[in-house]
Amino acid sequence: MTAKIIDGKAIGAQLRADLKAEYESIKAKHPNFQPGLIVVIVGENPASKVYVNMKHKACQEIGYHSEIRRLPAESTQDEVAQLLRDLNADNRVHGILLQLPLPDHLDEQPLLELIDPRKDVDGFHPVNAGKLALGMPALAPCTPVGCQELLKYENIDPSGKFVVIVGRSNIVGKPMAMILCQKAKWANATVCIAHSRTKDLPALCRQADILIAAIGSPKFVQAEWIKPGATVIDVGTNRVEDASREKGYYLCGDVDFDAAKEVAGAITPSPGGVGPMTIACLMKNTLQAAKAIEGV
Repeated sequence: MTAKIIDGKAIGAQLRADLKAEYESIKAKHPNFQPGLIVVIVGENPASKVYVNMKHKACQEIGYHSEIRRLPAESTQDEVAQLLRDLNADNRVHGILLQLPLPDHLDEQPLLELIDPRKDVDGFHPVNAGKLALGMPALAPCTPVGCQELLKYENIDPSGKFVVIVGRSNIVGKPMAMILCQKAKWANATVCIAHSRTKDLPALCRQADILIAAIGSPKFVQAEWIKPGATVIDVGTNRVEDASREKGYYLCGDVDFDAAKEVAGAITPSPGGVGPMTIACLMKNTLQAAKAIEGV
């Protein structure tokens, strides 16, 4: 039996609509309230430019104040740092997002740590990462939150389930584990993080009730790695060169989708699964940050 396809586009659109309704409800009582999101992009990375424009469009759709601050690729560490400090001090700004990856000569971690934790809508600051690990309220990374929202909308409760996360990045793998193991609703899972040094990875994956692939390798997870009926969340979006296609490439996830959908009980496509949820959850974090900063 073919798996249920989890439509991230539709769920993301619904989440954005819910956020817009919440924002308009707040604005009716507080007319001057307007969340402000500033995205900083350094250089001309084509994929980053696409993502940044999508974030800007989502802000406009809901009604947030949104700006894109573009810096040349040759910008120095100090120049990027000064812009972040200026945004920290700007009362109109409730969310600051430093678009990654940065040019090779820049050191991203010190720059991420410069962002005011209250405005850290990406959830990458050590303060927010620490709060997440301790189960305290915090701005959490958008992609893992988006994955949890997908499970919620599909009524797939992780409680008591065995979750295997393939990938241990600070952006997805680690925070995803922290979110799903919390003593909280839509969590309470038993979580295992797998990675490049994991022994017999296919056997481990076959034990998962929920398998989350976030390794950045096209079609890495094979159908035979999936327990029949398991839920598969594919975080990956990989560009694969293909001269036979009009664009010269195609996009795919970390899971061999066509084969996996014949085994899984539910699965996200890529593109069209987790990606739209990441942007929707950025909008959610921005509203959360604005409410906290403005005391609404």
